[in-house]
Amino acid sequence: MASLAQVHANRLNALKSTGPRTAEGKEHSRANAVRHGLTAETVIASVEARDDYQAFELAVASDYDADGAVERELVLRLASVLWRLRRANAIETALLDWAQAEDETPAPDATVAAEQAEGPDRDTTAMTAQMRALAQVYLRLATLPTFPLDRLCRYELTLWRQARQLVVTLESLRRRKEQPRRRGFPFSSKSWDVRA
Repeated sequence: MASLAQVHANRLNALKSTGPRTAEGKEHSRANAVRHGLTAETVIASVEARDDYQAFELAVASDYDADGAVERELVLRLASVLWRLRRANAIETALLDWAQAEDETPAPDATVAAEQAEGPDRDTTAMTAQMRALAQVYLRLATLPTFPLDRLCRYELTLWRQARQLVVTLESLRRRKEQPRRRGFPFSSKSWDVRA
């Protein structure tokens, strides 16, 4: 247990450390916990353009033409999930670029390999060199102790499941609207009579 002097010193120190004071510092510290953004509900302002997201959201919303509040929420959620799937693709590209840049041995240049080959083998040689370079980058990423590709794949799979479920739910709501509504009690009085 802390002594009274320690408690008093802690309180004085806490007054000195109040966090960021400027608007820029507050905006920066807002994203301190963000690691990859795949589970974020909104756009990350420091990484992505909010205008691009809003345009994408409008495009998705116009495809569904939601009628009620529930449909609108589902459509907005679908736009968010699809946006995060785009983000996953961007992360995968960045990971591959990073691993290639970190690789000590430079990847074989496909254009040099294609120039050295002659005739119909020229295109095949270029493609083989590109695939070999991509495989080396993939292996480098796969052997990292943090397993970034595994994590990315897991998040992407979860996002695809969410997107599928949202589309199925939206389609179910549409079908339900198209069916004529029945009025009154759906069963006859005889079906509830236990003596019959």
